[in-house]
Amino acid sequence: MPVARRAAARPEPDSPEGRHSSVVFSDDRQWAEHLGVFVRSGLERGEQIQYFADTTAPERVLRALTEAGIDAAGAVTRGQLSVSVAAQTYLAGSGFDPDTMIGLWFDAAEAASASGYRGLRVIGEMSWGARDVAGADRLLEYELRVHEEVFAHVPLTAWCFYDRRLMADAYVSVLASAHLTHRGEPYAVPALRVAPLADRPGLLMSGSAGYDTRDAVAAAAAVISGAAARTELDLADLRHLDAASLAVLADAAAGRPGGTPLKVRQAPSPLRRLLQLFPELDSVVEVVDR
Repeated sequence: MPVARRAAARPEPDSPEGRHSSVVFSDDRQWAEHLGVFVRSGLERGEQIQYFADTTAPERVLRALTEAGIDAAGAVTRGQLSVSVAAQTYLAGSGFDPDTMIGLWFDAAEAASASGYRGLRVIGEMSWGARDVAGADRLLEYELRVHEEVFAHVPLTAWCFYDRRLMADAYVSVLASAHLTHRGEPYAVPALRVAPLADRPGLLMSGSAGYDTRDAVAAAAAVISGAAARTELDLADLRHLDAASLAVLADAAAGRPGGTPLKVRQAPSPLRRLLQLFPELDSVVEVVDR
């Protein structure tokens, strides 16, 4: 299967696109290496570091850091490092809610700054997304939203840990490809890739949108319908768009707040035909070809 290829020019670590990374691994050695690199860098930069565990015991995280030569105990004592579990963070309350989680990032970054740290660093184990957890079906929506809604505004660096032993490869591919920066093992290119645009509000959709990718289309639609700012949907690399997916995206565009149009770049022929049949959509969709 084809694997994702990263651009030769990597985003700057302090840019929004460089601070939100997917990390894919399949054994404990890789997990510990990524963990050590992340925490050591945060300590050197004077940032506060938080680890949100799911299946990993907090004491195991601290032990791995100590074995890597990092004074984890000292960092915990002075408040620079903390390890908590998903039930206290992502899944606090009745389940996962992207809106609540996005608000919490602002609060956490503000608290880190008030404590004298240069920024906030977070690792999140995302394996809970593959279980029957309330709100887990909104995980892709969340990964797509945080680039524009969080990382463009607050000094936060986050690595999302995807353990192949706990998540299906197809699901890992969809979630990992929603990040602009990737570390660790390569992953197969999903049938439909949905990712945030690096330089402006909006989404990139590439590949094929059909019945098998309806969950990814629904996540994209949720982002489109909820974005108040001018938003762009880049479809230049979309090879196929079936009628059901087209209807979902059209409904999302029509339901956008404030009447701001959705700019669609390189709209495929089915969408152009839909606009011809329903001219009232002209007020909610703006097609551009460059």
